[in-house]
Amino acid sequence: MPTENIYPIFDRMLQREDREKLLNQRGVVLWFTGLSGSGKSTLAIALERELHNQGYTVNKKKVQRIMQKLGLQVTSFTRKSRKYS
Repeated sequence: MPTENIYPIFDRMLQREDREKLLNQRGVVLWFTGLSGSGKSTLAIALERELHNQGYTVNKKKVQRIMQKLGLQVTSFTRKSRKYS
């Protein structure tokens, strides 16, 4: 059964393959999870520096900014708060 993309301008958008070809590298997503102060940002910064030293282009995002753009907010680490987000 053929699938139809419900996003009407999808075929005009820049595709992942286009970016990968331009940068001559594969796209990868890494999520660092853990409580506040557990070293996620420290690890991300060290990894970004190492990948840069090896010649890779890196785009680092903070989850708080992504959640803010999606209209989500985690104000605590309770089970109810995490389930909502």
